[in-house]
Amino acid sequence: MSEAVTRTVTAPPGLLASLDPLLREWLPRQRWFAGKGRAVTGFTLVEATELLPATSKLGLYHLLVRAHQPVAPTHGAPGHPGDCYQLLIGVREALPPRLAPALIGHVPTGPLAGRTVYDALHDTRPAELLLEALRTQARVGRLRFERDPGQDIRTGLVPRVVTAEQSNSSLVYGDTFILKLLRRIVPGVNPDLELPLALAREGCPRVPAPTAWLVADIAPMADPVVPAGPVDLAGQPYVLGVLQPFLQGASDGWELALRELAKGEDFGAEARALGRATAEVHTALARALPTVTLGHTQLQLMVDGMIERLDAAVQAVAALRPYARGLRSAFTALGDLAAEGRTWTAQRVHGDLHLGQCLRSPSGEWWLIDFEGEPARPLAERRMPQPAVRDVAGMLRSFDYAARSVDPPQPDWAETCRSAYCSGYAEASGRDPRTDPVLLRAYETDKAIYEVVYEARHRPDWLPVPLAAIERLASTGHLT
Repeated sequence: MSEAVTRTVTAPPGLLASLDPLLREWLPRQRWFAGKGRAVTGFTLVEATELLPATSKLGLYHLLVRAHQPVAPTHGAPGHPGDCYQLLIGVREALPPRLAPALIGHVPTGPLAGRTVYDALHDTRPAELLLEALRTQARVGRLRFERDPGQDIRTGLVPRVVTAEQSNSSLVYGDTFILKLLRRIVPGVNPDLELPLALAREGCPRVPAPTAWLVADIAPMADPVVPAGPVDLAGQPYVLGVLQPFLQGASDGWELALRELAKGEDFGAEARALGRATAEVHTALARALPTVTLGHTQLQLMVDGMIERLDAAVQAVAALRPYARGLRSAFTALGDLAAEGRTWTAQRVHGDLHLGQCLRSPSGEWWLIDFEGEPARPLAERRMPQPAVRDVAGMLRSFDYAARSVDPPQPDWAETCRSAYCSGYAEASGRDPRTDPVLLRAYETDKAIYEVVYEARHRPDWLPVPLAAIERLASTGHLT
């Protein structure tokens, strides 16, 4: 293992060209691929590192590749050339049956001609290599494996891949650690590492403290598609993965809520505890990182963005059109308050909070996880301070989703949870989100509009779920 983690050999010439036809078929089928529905026209190699020699029985390459999916320019802006993805490519003569689901393909030409390549995260030895590299703080080419010196990483932990991933991939080591490997990679400080580290410094027990992390130091010119702008991220490290303690026996908040719904059980006490946990995280983030005051100019920009998303959604989904005027009033009401001189405090927040981002321990405590934010949003936007109510609105929508995903729908269950969550939040923070109904309605409306567009495109059968909220939000400012 020590030899593997100290190698600095880069990939041979022609590697990407030989993998190109295989990746064009395999990559769009992966659940974490962000460009579904658009053809991949080619790849650019951002960085390649050989972790295990390809000439051995088992070879391993770490690749950062940009998948080109040309998009027509809009409003004078250049078309986006494609996203950068992190791949761990295993190389074998032939795959054993246990690795058949990980198959990428058989390479016909180039430096790997005659070999079989596959997603190496499904293979025990490559997974063990990653943990050992983190444990020993290895540097392999431009890859840096870093760790918290105050936490121990034991050897001999058996890895297994998590099959329920969506936008990323995860490995669990024994029942001790979970390694989240980001798939769609952007340069800069990733909040999925930044915020848990900040919360660990504050001693916040509601978020697992990072044990180790993987970054890549890429030269400024290696990623030429980083857009020019006020914040130029070219040349900053790429955060590739984060190792955290595995919360053994914890229940996923979404699955737990659905189980309680199926049994007809009240979820109010859990919602209240989850509200307290959210407030504790928000309070710790406000201590750890700067807060700002949003005045008229900043708030008007926010309102304009919400209205722009509404207009685009109405054009895309005909079912929204009868509600357009009422929905717009949720945003103009916020703009009116801003014009009158009302201000709000903004801070760092989770950014994509819902029941699926929460875990409940067997003893009843709640944790918040996955601070990456909405992956489709630009990194600079995900790192901007925002009113904490944004996270609250996301959770309120999640309770509503759970209650309306069952047959028959249980709107009273949702209302009980929403009220209990806000009460729990107020107990821990001293501020009840319901005392700011205009801001909360605006954020919940913005989220519901996003949900309508998503369901119309991907799950039309689910469209009635957010449309029920749309009808309510278009006609009233009352949330509970």
